[in-house]
Amino acid sequence: MSITSASICEAADQLQGFVGFNARTAQHILRFSKDSFGLDVPQDSITPSCEFVWCAGPDQLMTLKRERLQLLLDLHIDERLNIGEPLRLYMHRQDLPEITAERLLRHAGGQTSAESATLR
Repeated sequence: MSITSASICEAADQLQGFVGFNARTAQHILRFSKDSFGLDVPQDSITPSCEFVWCAGPDQLMTLKRERLQLLLDLHIDERLNIGEPLRLYMHRQDLPEITAERLLRHAGGQTSAESATLR
């Protein structure tokens, strides 16, 4: 099976968990339940991981940011986050530009686990 830009984008949309920004420590925090963030994480900063890896650009385009994917990879909980081979290949191919695509913001359903990790 060849890995295409479409399969990389699909893999990014399958990421699990929620990322919130802790204002006190100036770090992103990953939780597997949207309700498990503390008072130091404003509700409006909590984003599904599958949206966290995308950044808005001009003309309603979004870019799949390697820097943000690396924050998730650094946690070493790939299976829990659902990081698959297409995203690993994307990260290894630094010779290619980041993927830019037109996409719509999606809202993930509620996961219930309370595991957490800090993104630096």
